[in-house]
Amino acid sequence: MLEKGEKFPEFALENQDGEVITNETLKGKKAILYFYPRDNTPGCTTEACDFRDNMAMFNDLDIAVYGISGDSKKKHQNFIAKHDLNFDLLVDEDYKLAEETGVYQLKKSFGKESMGIVRTTFVIDENGIVTHVIEKVKVKEQMDQLKEMLG
Repeated sequence: MLEKGEKFPEFALENQDGEVITNETLKGKKAILYFYPRDNTPGCTTEACDFRDNMAMFNDLDIAVYGISGDSKKKHQNFIAKHDLNFDLLVDEDYKLAEETGVYQLKKSFGKESMGIVRTTFVIDENGIVTHVIEKVKVKEQMDQLKEMLG
């Protein structure tokens, strides 16, 4: 798992509109990159809506927010439209970035094991250095954790 103080890996991922977002895009900005399992599932919807509802705070702090999952552009577009999301969702269909950051792991659900994204949030600074990591995110607690971390 990527840890506090480490450089966020190089990446180039498309957003829901096909625009490529890279480390260079984020250079000189603070950003939150949160990994989540799947669009339009209950926990992921709650998490995305929490980010949406707190966007004014992130804008005031000049922090860009990006959600990342293995879903397609089309699924991301539907998710954004359905829940009126006001930030980009990035496509990591091959789970390359999820693997590089250590969030693509063996998960157990209802007694079955499968590989998937473990809900994780990274806060990075203007130089691409990880300043905070929230592992195994508990959706209902995450905004309070972020508010505390970001002052």
